[in-house]
This record gives sequence, C-alpha cells and structure tokens, in this order.
Amino acid sequence: MNKHANFTTAPSIAYHEVRATLETVQWGAFDGSVAPVCTVASGDIVRIECLCHHAGDAPDYLMDDAVRAIYDGIPEDQRTPGVHILTGPIYVEGAEPGDTLECRVLSMEPRLKYGVNFQGRWGMLDKEFDSKEHVIVYEADVKTGTAKALFQFPYDSPPERGVPGRYTQVPHAERRPALEGIVVPLRLHFGTAGVCPPSDEPISTVPPGVHGGNVDNREFVAGTSMFYPVHKEGALFWAGDTHFAEGDGEVNGTAIEAHVNATIQLVLHKGSRGKNPILETPELWICHGFSEDLDEATKEAVLEMIALLGREWGLSREEAYSLCSIAGDLRVTQVVDGVKGAHMAMRRDLKRG
Repeated sequence: MNKHANFTTAPSIAYHEVRATLETVQWGAFDGSVAPVCTVASGDIVRIECLCHHAGDAPDYLMDDAVRAIYDGIPEDQRTPGVHILTGPIYVEGAEPGDTLECRVLSMEPRLKYGVNFQGRWGMLDKEFDSKEHVIVYEADVKTGTAKALFQFPYDSPPERGVPGRYTQVPHAERRPALEGIVVPLRLHFGTAGVCPPSDEPISTVPPGVHGGNVDNREFVAGTSMFYPVHKEGALFWAGDTHFAEGDGEVNGTAIEAHVNATIQLVLHKGSRGKNPILETPELWICHGFSEDLDEATKEAVLEMIALLGREWGLSREEAYSLCSIAGDLRVTQVVDGVKGAHMAMRRDLKRG
C-alpha cells in the first residue's frame, strides 16, 4: 500500500501477541520510563488487546474476568494524569529520533460485543445540558456491521472529578430504551495510539500531539496506516481507547467506547515524514493539526498537508495551497480533548503520470 523505499524490514516476519494484563497496561499516561512489554523488528506483526476506560459504566456488559482484574488491580490514585488504558509499550529495533514509525492496521474485532457512549461534562454542549451526564450502552453486530442502542440512563456525577473506570451500578428499573429504530455503522478504530512523546515526564493520554495519542480520527480503521514521528530510541508504541464508532467532532464527549483486539504491523522508515502523525488510507492522505484554539488546529492541518504535497509530488507551496482549497477536505477531528484536533484529507489519485 505504501510506496516509501527508505525503510527497514526484517528478513522474516515474526508474530507477537500482547495481551492486556496488569503487567502490560498503563492507565492514564504515555510514560517513557516504563519497560517495554514486547520487542519487535521492523515489519513484525503484533496482535494487541486494547481496553476502554468506560467498562465500569456497564460492568455486567463490558467486563470479562481479565478486564475486571485490571479494573480491580489498578488503584484509583494510579489512573493518572489522563484517563485512557494503554497497552504497551512495544520497542521497535533500530528506531531512532527523527525516524518514522508506521502502524499498519491489518484487522480489528470486538473483544466483547458491547460499548458505551458517555455524555460528559467535557462535551461541546455541556452548558446546554445543565452539566448533566448520560450513558447509552450499545451492542455491536459484526455480521451486519452495525450497532444498536440497548438502553440509556442518567449518570449520577460526583461533585469532584470522576475517577476513570469507577463502577456504576444501575438498577434494571432505571434503564430506559434508547434510539429505537436507529442503526449505526461500525467503524472499529484506535482512539488513542502513538509513540513515546519527546518529554522525559509522563504525559497525559487526554490531549493529542506530535506523538499521536488521543487523535480520535475515525478513519484509523483496518486497511489504513498511521505514520508517527519517532522521538525516543525504540519508538515505544502504545495503543488503546478503542471505539466501535465515532462521528467527526466526537461532540458529546466520547465515541462508542469498547474493547477491541487489533492485529497491526509495525514498519520503521528512516527519516521524517512530517511534524504530526499522518494517516494514509487506500484513497487519502490525512494530515493533522492540534491546538487548544480550533482555528490554529485547522491552520496547522493545512500547513502539514502543504508540506506533504511538496514532499510527495514536488508541488510548490502556492500550488499545494491551491490544491488544498479546490480538492482538500478540512474537517474537525474532535473538540473535547482540551487540545482540539483538525485534519485535512486529500485524494492520493489526483496525480496521474
């Protein structure tokens, strides 16, 4: 799928499995001091188990014994400074600062068939809803590629900051029907994934950045690749916060948060492709911009695309800027993670001959 000649590949592909256990997950941080849970060569394939941090909202639906062991085994005061559960890190042999790590998503499947959408206080329209929080539980049907709502209930928010993963017990009598007759297409994807940030301190999983992190791009599905700038030796790759479906913007606070098992291939490319992660689909290049100011995030996404078009097609800045205006699609990735995200998509088949 990718036509980049300057990369390193192992003589033979090895297969690895990284299960989500107390020994392989971190809750809330990208932390470069954590020892790798797996070491791979460029081109190796990894099956990685990823957990969501909202299983406590419906534990009778979203927990098996292994998930419950993690929720019960990580103290609440250690779920910091962010909120997401990450599996990793994976050390990639030969990766050095200035390189690029490609994560090819080969397949994704639900661990359990249920997921949760949480309307949070951090949602875009929080004040319009009087700071009330709300939960809808969904059931996925892989055969039809759809999800349907099972039930909903108001969330009794604590006055203090909520603890990620806290159990919520809701009597069956308080569960109400939701979204009757509505069917949502499944788009299994990573909400949060990336490499070790350049900082020497643990970094919250909530904001996205140059390392990737909580990018929340719903296009990061099976059959696509995300290219991450490498900042630390070995790259140190984590993944988690998987979703069943999400709309651009993620406006009420979350997607359908769910546990997903993914099979990925990690490929090391020598040299840099860009400042921020770049998503490549069979049809598109997608460049990202991040800022607390959405205007600045959109500007950064366009500038990243202009730079990419210069590298890939040899276009001048003026030519690339024109193409962005007449053929690019500028979208809002998410507005709920403190640092907002925007992305520009460009068709890869515009250049012929």
